[in-house]
Amino acid sequence: MDVVAGILGIEAEKAENQVKHLKVRVFECREPSYKAFKLGLAACVLLALAHAIGNLVGGCVCIWSKEDLNRETANKQLAVASLIFSWIVLAVAFSMLMVGTLSNSKSRRTCWIAHHRLLSIGGVLCFIHGLFTVAYFVSAEATRKEDRMMVLQQRQRAQGQEHA
Repeated sequence: MDVVAGILGIEAEKAENQVKHLKVRVFECREPSYKAFKLGLAACVLLALAHAIGNLVGGCVCIWSKEDLNRETANKQLAVASLIFSWIVLAVAFSMLMVGTLSNSKSRRTCWIAHHRLLSIGGVLCFIHGLFTVAYFVSAEATRKEDRMMVLQQRQRAQGQEHA
């Protein structure tokens, strides 16, 4: 979904650049592009869905303190770092896509400060978000496997001590 959102963001930028515009220094007067609006909105929705699904499928990997972070395995540390970075990239990408999308709303027919490249940069950030989300999912799964193995080993030790 992140890949599709990224492609839609880039396509929205292309559609935005096809409308007539007049630029005077930092101000730009142009007609809004309905196609860019639709593509940008679709990119926003897909990005949000990809993030929600990635977090639901990845589950909850929580670390409550710095001491916990230092004690945890590399997989769990990677999961937490990936989760944090995916939220940061989501915030930036979603903001850029929304500002670019809203600048193409039908109600925007005035001159404003130019917002060039917001849709395409937001689209590229969707790809980066996808990488962090996949890294989160993979490391969260590895963490769960490690936790199951640790519980199994503790049970085996406990059973071994009972028989001795």
